[in-house]
This record gives sequence, C-alpha cells and structure tokens, in this order.
Amino acid sequence: MFVIGVDAHKSTHTLVAVDDIGRQVGQRTVKATTEGHLSAIEWAAQWPQVQFALEDCRHVTRRLESDLLRRGHAVVRVKTQLMALHRRSARQPGKSDPIDAHAVAMAALREENLPIAQLDEPTREVKLLSDHRRNLVCERTKLVNRLRWHLHELDPELVIPVRGIRRYCVMDELAERLTAFTGVVAQIAGDLLDRCRQVTEQVNDLERQIRDRVRRIAPSLLAIPGCGVLSAAVIIGETADARRFPSKDAYAKFNGTAPIPVWSAHERVRLNRGGNRAVNSALHAIATTQVARGGPGKDYVAKLQAAGKTKREAVRLLRRRVSDRVFQVLRTNESSIENRSQGPLSAAA
Repeated sequence: MFVIGVDAHKSTHTLVAVDDIGRQVGQRTVKATTEGHLSAIEWAAQWPQVQFALEDCRHVTRRLESDLLRRGHAVVRVKTQLMALHRRSARQPGKSDPIDAHAVAMAALREENLPIAQLDEPTREVKLLSDHRRNLVCERTKLVNRLRWHLHELDPELVIPVRGIRRYCVMDELAERLTAFTGVVAQIAGDLLDRCRQVTEQVNDLERQIRDRVRRIAPSLLAIPGCGVLSAAVIIGETADARRFPSKDAYAKFNGTAPIPVWSAHERVRLNRGGNRAVNSALHAIATTQVARGGPGKDYVAKLQAAGKTKREAVRLLRRRVSDRVFQVLRTNESSIENRSQGPLSAAA
C-alpha cells in the first residue's frame, strides 16, 4: 500500500507519496481548490492502492477531505503534534511543506488506529451551531459586564440579579429606567442593552435549532442521566462519527478519559490532560450532574470513596464510565440510522 501525506494550507496543498517501507516515490503541489483536488486524485491514480493522510487542520483540509471521500478514497487524520514528532526524528533537518507532508505520511505508515475521516455533514451542523452559540454567549458576557459598569455610574443603588440581563423582563425594566437619564453614558448603556437583547434572541434561537438536531441525530443520548441538550451537542459535534473509533478504549483516548501508563513506584498510570477537552468537559458536566442529583452515578462514587478513593478520583472514574456509555449510545444510534437509510434500497433489491 502507498501512503500520500498532505501538508495543507489556505492556497496550496503539498503531497508526498511513500511506499510500504517509507521510501518516497512522488511529490506534488496543487491548488487548494476543487480543480486542484481532482488533479491530486488523478496524480495518485498511478499507484494501485492508496491511503491519504492529512494533517488534522480541518479548517483548511475539510474541502479536500470531502472531495477525497466522495471519490472513494481512504483518509486518515494525523495530529500536528504527531507529525512534528516524526519530523524531528527524520534524518533530513529543517521545515518545509514537502518535509511536513513526508512526516505526515510516515506517521500514518507507522502508527495504528489513526482517526478515520468521515463525511459528517449532520454532525458538523451541530458543531457549527454549538460553537456559534458559545461565541455569542461569550460576547453577551462581555456586553453585560460593560453594561453593568455604566448602569452603576448612572445609579449606584440599582440592584440587578447576577444572571438577570438575559431575561427579557429584566431588560424591559432596565430600558424603562434608562429613559430617566440623559447623556453619553445613558446612550451607550441603551446601545449595550439593545445588543444584549439581540444576542439573547440569537442564543435562544440557536438552542432551539440545536435541540431539534440533537433529537434527530442521537435521541438516546439525552436519555443518559445528566446529559442535557448542550452537552449532547458538544459530544455529537466533536465526535463527528463514533464508527471511526474501533473501541470504547480508543474513544476514551480521544476524549482524554483514558489514563496514561506511567510506571513509577506503586503507580501505574497518571492523569491524561490531553485529548479533546470540549468532549472531556461535557463528560465531566454529565458526571458531576449525576453525583449531584443522585442515582447510580452517586452510588458508584460513594462506593469508590468507601474503597479509599478521593472524591476527585472517584468522579474521574465515573467520567470514564460515562464515556463508555456515550460511545455505546452513539454507535447504536448511528447503526440504527444507517439501517433505516438502507432499508428501502434493500427492499428494492
């Protein structure tokens, strides 16, 4: 099998092909357009069996991934850190696009179980909506902080609930109070309040869209105790397709709930601070909610604490258990969706 490593940029993609023993057999640079991608596919057709390895920079490789997958090519993703590790171990010094592409190819050739690229349009929509909502919430927080200082300057005795400036009734009351003031400070406060209202409307609309898509893509995920719509959206969007992970252990390594083996004295593992931190954070939110609300999760943590674990260690183990459950649910949902989509075709055949 031949492996083609790709170093992708906004304007060009550099491809380096290696054979099964790592010997370079070809190199080419194409434009980062559909025409350039087709040219790369035609160039790769000179070898009988090809696997593409792309540095995992999906903001610049997404179009290339899509074009390759739609034409039946196998594509794996190589993390930038892994590529850099193989580049440093190479005999050729320096850094260039061909050197990086060669390092990507060698990483794919030597490493097993790399993430497999998939066509993930429905899950990508969830990720885009979730990321956009998070950015708007951050923007609203900045607006609220600025607004509070202006309101304090206008009326030091004005009391606003901690999270009040996200409720329409509170915003209506503030707008009415601002009519009693004049000057630049009052004008700016009014503008900030109007912007807070607009952002809140956008956030609420995005949450409705996210809820509809989550219920359609992975309804069983919401049945997991402690898993709300927003946590489910993060998991769906970042996971993309659970079928690209061969096992629950591989998924745990992806999200950072699998410990790192480190043998020292009586210790055999240490905390994994890597992995996808967004998914890890969502899993942590689910685990802590289970502990707070009671049920099997709280009982599991209590059992571990009775055995000598600290609460932090117990919640960490619960987080791994939640990861395994999430992986199982995602795989089941995706299999059922695939079976439903293939049902009419099978019947027609």
